[in-house]
Parts: sequence; C-alpha cells; structure tokens
Amino acid sequence: MSLFSRNKNDKTKKTDSSETALKMVMGDETRDVSFNELVLSNNLAQQALVRLLINKKLIEPDELMDMMETVRKDNYRSPEQTD
Repeated sequence: MSLFSRNKNDKTKKTDSSETALKMVMGDETRDVSFNELVLSNNLAQQALVRLLINKKLIEPDELMDMMETVRKDNYRSPEQTD
C-alpha cells in the first residue's frame, strides 16, 4: 500500500519540473517523485489504456479523436462562449 502527499511549495515560487511533486511512502521507504516522472508515468498509462481499448475493439481511433476534440472544446473555451 502506498500513500501519496502533495508537495506544499511556496505558491510564489516558480515550479521547476525537477522539483518534488509527490512523496511516495511504501512501508519504511519514502521516495520523492518529480513532476517529470509524474507526467511520464501518466502519459505511459494513458497510452497503454488507449491501446488496450482500441485493440479490444471497444473504441475506434476516430471516436477517440472526436472525443478528444469535444473535451478540448469543453475545457478550453473562451469565457465569452456559452452553451
């Protein structure tokens, strides 16, 4: 079992991608996880999940691209846009 805690850096300080993002505790051991490692891990997991879904024919690549465009529009619309 592992426990994750966020690094509580000073908010005024610029965040360097090599700084600690999380502290991972497993038993007696504590490991600092950098922002770069966290991003890479997330990216690899996401790629693996997408490949599995496509290989198992649960989704089509075009469906994924369409949904990504929908999510992008939903998340990055300008304040002037309304539904």
